[in-house]
Amino acid sequence: MLVEKVKNNEPACSTISLSNYFPEDHPDENKWADCVHCGMCLESCPTYLETGQEQHSPRGRVHLIKSVAEGKIGLNEQFMDPVFQCLDCRACTTACPADVDVGGLIEEARGQVRQAMPLTGVKGVVSKFFLQGLFPHKNRLHTISGLLKFYQTSGLQKAVRKTGAIRVMPSHLAEMESIMPKVKKSVQNRYKDVEVIPAKGEAKSRVAMLTGCIMDVMFSDINQATINVLTHNGSEVALPKKQTCCGALHVHAGDRDTGKKLAKQNIEAFGDADKVVVNAAGCGCALKEYPELFKDEPEWKEKAEAFSAKVEDISKYLYDSGYEKPRSALNKKITYHDACHLAHGQGVRHEPRQLINDIPGVEYIEQPNADTCCGSAGIYNITNPGMAGAVLERKMENVPEDVEMISMGNPGCMLQMALGVQKYGRKAEIVHTVQLLDWAYQKDQENGYAKNENEILSAREG
Repeated sequence: MLVEKVKNNEPACSTISLSNYFPEDHPDENKWADCVHCGMCLESCPTYLETGQEQHSPRGRVHLIKSVAEGKIGLNEQFMDPVFQCLDCRACTTACPADVDVGGLIEEARGQVRQAMPLTGVKGVVSKFFLQGLFPHKNRLHTISGLLKFYQTSGLQKAVRKTGAIRVMPSHLAEMESIMPKVKKSVQNRYKDVEVIPAKGEAKSRVAMLTGCIMDVMFSDINQATINVLTHNGSEVALPKKQTCCGALHVHAGDRDTGKKLAKQNIEAFGDADKVVVNAAGCGCALKEYPELFKDEPEWKEKAEAFSAKVEDISKYLYDSGYEKPRSALNKKITYHDACHLAHGQGVRHEPRQLINDIPGVEYIEQPNADTCCGSAGIYNITNPGMAGAVLERKMENVPEDVEMISMGNPGCMLQMALGVQKYGRKAEIVHTVQLLDWAYQKDQENGYAKNENEILSAREG
């Protein structure tokens, strides 16, 4: 039965040949054509492992998406729930012998659901405020950053926690507030009058860096560490002023129109760059998948393909271009968590581990099932706290007990894993991989290593 499709408050055409999807930007049948429902994906799926329900498995979701295309079911609540319960972690694609792109199908299906059933009421207002009113606007983000910094430094945060006022918030939001990192000055503000940050010593290359939205508000210290490591290794770092939010959260939420607008702005902003370096796995994966957004717009798809070919995670860029191995020891027991959109989305696994192992004094302990999802999944831990909590509990069971640091390459994972450390009584510090390298280089300077340009160049070559 065809569902009524409403867009701009008017019913759409009542018939679409063998399809209950809107004609534009619908799920691509080529993505499900190779799925034979073999079940190899089942053990990789966090929601299936928790529920044991077929509709919450990758093959079950593929079947539902295909069924809408065949006109067997409609864009309704029963379809929406499995599609939005998915963490979009891409582990199923890694497990699939046929490489079925379940993540791409899920994101396209969410776009269709939001056309058929737009969010209304409080959820609609909140979604519009964050996705359209906040994340795409740097000035507004900087204002929020200032307010958060005031909240943390004025004594207000202490008062809220001491008086118990924090308990008026939903429990999962109160938990997130408790592990919120200290807000510092954003990189975009710190370098607002600088077009290119020079390399230390002789310049080997020039890269452009995505500073991100949440990344530059909540984790500006990681952005600064990224700049420090890049310039230490001979890269000039450009910070395009017209860059904006990557659009990952919008695409995950089904707001593909805003995602496309942000993608176009970034493609133009980074147009002259030879390489675009990203330190957030979710953002990097979104940038690499821009061509998917423009499958119905050939001109923009070509531009997106050229752009996405330039995008690299910071760990892969350093590994491929050659980086200076630190000489000073950190003397820490460290394990590594594979962010889903880095391991499954971009295929980057070996490079960050090598960066960690090249730091003297590190005792590296491999984590069992390191590439299983932590439950962050963008803002999934806020919109689906119950499932996110269950996935996090399973994740923490695999974290070695005696590690002092848990390293990773994604800000959402860092928040979720920090929550896990707090909730389950661990003492490990949550760090970004690039921070480890930055700290080691700082120790090198303190210890008098690489005092001049010749030594810097020699260390890089070695």
